[in-house]
Amino acid sequence: MVRKAQDIQAAYELESTYGDAPDTTLYHLGLLDTFDPRAIEMNITPVPSIGQSTDAHHAAGPIDVTLPLKIALQGDGWKEMLGNAIGRTHIDDNAGGVGGVTGIDAAHCLTGDIYSHVILAKDLLSGKYTACNGVVVNEATIEADYTAGGFVTLEAQCTAQFSEDSSNGNFTFNPTGGGAMAYNDLPFPNAPSATPLLPSDLTVSYSTTTVSNALVVTDTAGNYIEVGERYMRFFKENDNPDDGYAVGGGGTPIVAEGVIDLNHGDYDSGNRMTTLKTDINAIATTCTENSATTDPQNLLKGIYKMTAGTVNIPAVASTTQTLTEFPNLRTVSLKITNNNTSIPGKIGGKWLQNKAMARGKADIVLDVTMTGENEDLYDKYVAGATLPLVRLDFGDNGSIALTNGTITSFSRPLTGGGEVVDTLSIKFRGNGDYRNYSAFAISTDLTLQ
Repeated sequence: MVRKAQDIQAAYELESTYGDAPDTTLYHLGLLDTFDPRAIEMNITPVPSIGQSTDAHHAAGPIDVTLPLKIALQGDGWKEMLGNAIGRTHIDDNAGGVGGVTGIDAAHCLTGDIYSHVILAKDLLSGKYTACNGVVVNEATIEADYTAGGFVTLEAQCTAQFSEDSSNGNFTFNPTGGGAMAYNDLPFPNAPSATPLLPSDLTVSYSTTTVSNALVVTDTAGNYIEVGERYMRFFKENDNPDDGYAVGGGGTPIVAEGVIDLNHGDYDSGNRMTTLKTDINAIATTCTENSATTDPQNLLKGIYKMTAGTVNIPAVASTTQTLTEFPNLRTVSLKITNNNTSIPGKIGGKWLQNKAMARGKADIVLDVTMTGENEDLYDKYVAGATLPLVRLDFGDNGSIALTNGTITSFSRPLTGGGEVVDTLSIKFRGNGDYRNYSAFAISTDLTLQ
C-alpha cells in the first residue's frame, strides 16, 4: 500500500537529560507542514585501492541525524520547540518540569544549557513508529505572511542523537544505560483542538525612545536584577535568590523567592510602575520611579547590577504592551540561529555524530517587509539608532520581546506601477551592565514543561 503523509502524526516529550526520555507523557506537536524523522546521513566514504577497478571498500562514518520540522502555531508544541531553541530557565528553586515536579520553567532568555526533546512519529495506518531522541533546535524561524492565506508557522532545523523505527512503540537504543524508550503503553495524544494562529493574531510593534531611569532601585551593593518579558528576578551578590522577596499569599505578584511576575493583574491599570515600585520598596532600601503609568513589562530586558548600591532600569513609556505598530506589514520572520556544535562519539557500539551537543553563539534577527509609508525607520537606520524594544504579541498565546535592535540593512526598491516595499533586517543584543546581559536579546513569557 502506498504510504501517505496524512497518516503521520507527531508527538513530543521533554527529556530528563540530553538523549534520555522519561517515557511518561506524550504531547501532540500540532499541525505539521514539513517533517522528516528519517533524515539520516550514514557518512559512507568510498576508499580507493591499488589494483581495484573501483572503490573496493566503503567506510562508515558517524551517523548524523537531522530533523527538518515545520509546524503551525497551534497548541503548545510550537512553544516547546521555540523554548528548545532559546533554552529553559528554572525561574524558581522548585522548578524542574520533569516527573511531576512543580515549579516555573520559562523561555526567559538565551541559556547555555541544552533543552532537548524526543520526537515520536506514528503512522496511524500501519501503527508503526519512528523516534528521534536528543532533538535540539539549531535554527528556529517564526514566519507570518500577511499577503497570502495561511497560518503563522515555526520552522526548525534540528539535530537528533539517533533515529529508530519500531513496530510497536518500544525501542532498543539505550543511550544512558537506564533502559530504552518504551512508548507502547502510553496513549498517543489527540491533535490540539485550537485553530492555528493566523497573521492577524500577531501584533508586531517597536519603540524608539526610553525613560532611562524609569525604575531606580537601591539595595545592597553587588546585588543584581534580571528583567525578562514576564519575570523580574532579584539576586544577591553570591547568586542566590534574594530571600527578602518572599512568596506572598493572596495572589501577590511575588510568585517565588526573589521573583516578581510582571504580568500580574496588579500592574494592569492605573499607575502601573508606581505599583511595582511599592512592591519593591517593601524590601529594597529605596525604590523610585519616573514613569508612573508605564506597564512594567516595557522595562528593557537585561541584567542590572547595584553599582554603589543603586541601579537605573530603563523602560519604554507606554501603558500597554503594544508599542508603535509596524505599518502595512507584508511579511515577518524572526530567526534564532544557535550555531550549535555537535560532539561525535560512541554509544552502545553506534558511532554517532551528535552523541553530545553544545550550544554556540546565538544570533537573533528579525526580518520585516512592509509597504512604505514614512521615513521613520529609514531615519533610524541612517542615524545608526537603536530600537530599544520590539515585541511580537500573540495575544493569549504569549509574547516575545526583543531588546536593543540595530537595523543592519534597509532597502526600498522602486518599480514602475508597483507599491513601494521596505525591507528591514534588525539584530538584537539585550541590555544591562552585568554578566551575560546579551542573553536577554530575546525573552518570552512562554511557560515550558
